[in-house]
Amino acid sequence: MKVLLIASLAVMIVACGGETTSTPTPVDESVAASVDEATAVPDEHNPAIPAASAEALGVMRDQFAIVEMAPDMSFLSAEERAVINKLNQVGVLMSEIYLRQRSEMNPAWREEIASGDIANKELALDLFDLHFGPWDTLDHNKPFYGDTAMPEGAAFYPADMTREEFEGWVEAHPEDKDAFTSGYTVIRRDGDGLVAIAYSEHYREWLEPAAVLMREAAEMTSNASLKQFLSLRSDAFLNDDYYASEMAWMDLEGPIEAAIGPYEVYTDNLFGYKTAFEAFITVKNPQESAALSKYKHFLRDMEANLPVEERYKNFKRGFESPIAAAYQVHGGGDNVPGVQTIAFNLPNDERVREAKGAKKVILNNVLGAKFDRILNPMAEAVLVDEQAGLLVKKYMAGETLFHELAHSLGPGSIIKDGAETSVSAELKELYTQTEEGKADVMGAYNILYMMQRGEMPAAEKDSFLATYFVGLFRAMRFGINEAHGRGAAFQYSYFKEAGAFAWDSDAEKFRINFTVLEQAISDLTRDIIIVQGDGDYDKAKAFLDTYAKLDANAEHIIASLTYLPVDIQPVYADAL
Repeated sequence: MKVLLIASLAVMIVACGGETTSTPTPVDESVAASVDEATAVPDEHNPAIPAASAEALGVMRDQFAIVEMAPDMSFLSAEERAVINKLNQVGVLMSEIYLRQRSEMNPAWREEIASGDIANKELALDLFDLHFGPWDTLDHNKPFYGDTAMPEGAAFYPADMTREEFEGWVEAHPEDKDAFTSGYTVIRRDGDGLVAIAYSEHYREWLEPAAVLMREAAEMTSNASLKQFLSLRSDAFLNDDYYASEMAWMDLEGPIEAAIGPYEVYTDNLFGYKTAFEAFITVKNPQESAALSKYKHFLRDMEANLPVEERYKNFKRGFESPIAAAYQVHGGGDNVPGVQTIAFNLPNDERVREAKGAKKVILNNVLGAKFDRILNPMAEAVLVDEQAGLLVKKYMAGETLFHELAHSLGPGSIIKDGAETSVSAELKELYTQTEEGKADVMGAYNILYMMQRGEMPAAEKDSFLATYFVGLFRAMRFGINEAHGRGAAFQYSYFKEAGAFAWDSDAEKFRINFTVLEQAISDLTRDIIIVQGDGDYDKAKAFLDTYAKLDANAEHIIASLTYLPVDIQPVYADAL
């Protein structure tokens, strides 16, 4: 799971973070020929001019602050630098795959913009590269070039395939269920039917050279744990079996922390089954990592302290949960476009989580840049003056860390109707929306728990709560159809219903009732755990339909924030 929340670290922060979007290459003839009617441009597509005006395109561009990233990597050895530079090349290949996972027409559309005679060409091309396609990721994937809507299932499924068609096929062909619901296949039409195609086959053009680069990097490193991960991950690119390499990734030691492969399912808004390729090339800071590591030892206690019946608690997962404070030096794929990740909690494979837990990686430089450019000045627009000054950087850091820890808590594997299943399998595309909101509010709940235990200063409770509340508006600016924004929206509406804040009509800002907010955090933590633990799709949908929306006051605040960028566009060096 990714965190897109704004946060900062209590330890030293270097606010210099970002990442370059790799420039997608034009589609070649063999790729163009492989695009079938499932992903082809509909007849009505009109790419002659951008769908948005020059003014609108300019506003879109201004939503992202360009930040040059240059973290100090002078302490790395020549060998480590060489390995990182090799992995950066893998990151570029992950971008090529993800570009096509969003739409297999993306390379051709980009070439249309680059070589065509269209209005606002340079701006449209810049935005295309920023968002990995012709859709505004901050505005519900509204097209800004042409008029083709982005399918809910992106390019993982035929664009004209309905949910009912997919489910009907699986019901009629139960032998296909595992392949169809696998995170490592695409679905395509085969005559009058449907067929699942393995990632290793469908994306072979990029996975084979990626596997070669991973093996070359493995041969270069003297770090045994890194060599093991890179070797196993290169095999997984070719056989779609990622379990062994995920287990090896949990055991990585040394300064290089590289997460490369198919992980998150946010792009699959149809079912939430299909994983997107991405790369985080990072370098760990051992001192900062050690400062955060004490909290992983409380994971079992946090699980026991959840405000739910015992049957909703999950003690089957491993509680190793390494924590790394790192600096990102390059990215790829799903990690590049749109809103930037400040932390991630991987792997998502529930088998690995039950055996070893999950690793939490905080991206200090990305996080620091967001704090300086966005969150720090946001408080004065959200809260009344006497509360706006309560925000503290270390509690942005704390909420980020505890959000990640919360991904390892609560229901995962569950029993439903007598059969073993998982929350994600039962809630489908609703899972990421409930999970991101759960991680937010459970993270807050556990920070309050740490204050009760004396591990954090209880006297600073109001500062934490103010910091947490303003952070919801940062996430809601991503759009409430996006998983993190939707998760923030249901927290906002739930707290409003509880009376945790009030609208000051004179100031046109919010005033928090800290006592009520603290109780509402506990109540919402309970309710969202039960929604997930029951594995009831209809109940989850009803919950989101009730709470994942904004009122006029929230919309007013968000509309007033146009003077602040919504996010950053980090620019990284291609090589160290």
